[in-house]
Amino acid sequence: MKASIKKTISIILPLILGVFLVYYAYNQFTAQQLQEIKLQFQNANYNFIVISTIFSLISLGCRAYRWKYSLNYMGYQSNFPNNFMAVCIGYIMNLTVPRSGEISRALVLKNYKNIPFDKGFGSIISERVIDFVILLLFIFTSLIIQFNTLKDFVLTNIPIEKIIYSLIILTLAGILGIYLLFFTQLKLMVLIRSKIKGLTEGVLSVFKMPQRKAFLFYTFVIWASYVATFYYGMKSISETDSLSIGIIISSFVVGSLAITFTNGGFGAFPLMISQILALYGISMTAGTAVGWILWSSQTAIVIILGGLSFIFLPIFNKKQKIN
Repeated sequence: MKASIKKTISIILPLILGVFLVYYAYNQFTAQQLQEIKLQFQNANYNFIVISTIFSLISLGCRAYRWKYSLNYMGYQSNFPNNFMAVCIGYIMNLTVPRSGEISRALVLKNYKNIPFDKGFGSIISERVIDFVILLLFIFTSLIIQFNTLKDFVLTNIPIEKIIYSLIILTLAGILGIYLLFFTQLKLMVLIRSKIKGLTEGVLSVFKMPQRKAFLFYTFVIWASYVATFYYGMKSISETDSLSIGIIISSFVVGSLAITFTNGGFGAFPLMISQILALYGISMTAGTAVGWILWSSQTAIVIILGGLSFIFLPIFNKKQKIN
């Protein structure tokens, strides 16, 4: 019962936050400004949204294909369709509970390809480690080329003191956790240690696999596709169709962080995009409109492909067994 309550809360709270952010954002607009946002949607060039969508599909396909390298290194085989559908299911799960998609991906391969959960999950974590490093590179690049503008934005919107206090608490908790995990013989800790061994193998697979270059190539394509998705989405409305690459990267970073720390960026993504673009003289109505256009188009892809994956995954694997 307690687990059920916790799961329900983990789903509802992010949604409540998203609804609040939507209300907060639109409560700032007058009726005339809301009409302007509506006109932005009506007058948007949806040809660019189609191009943006194509790059989004490329990133999904490359992520699914890249996954095979770390799995193969550990001695497990999973074909592209299963990997692709697992990735799509992972993304749609992230719309409900943040970061639950990684668990869902590993569970799909455990159920349909009999790949141990800890190994599959470890391979996904290794991907996330690489992706996080690349996101950090984007953040540092953005801070360097747009330092003066972003400095004020960061100081205004991020509570630095609270972050420092949180880091201190997390560090102390981490030290205590490490001691309990590695220096005690409690049954639970012994069990967790055995699981961590499999997880570690999955994480290290990226750095040991023979196909490192291929893995990194597809990683490059994934992130280049992310930026292209964002770039062409920005070109869909007149006020943001000629932004510099520096502004595009800054907006991309802010949008990525909004998606990373919420359930798919619901509410947070358009709000943060409008605020970052406002620093460069883009009206709040245009920034909000392009934020919603980008978020809606990408979320629609996730919902459609994720939903279809739930349907076709068991059908595809049933046919595989028959064959």
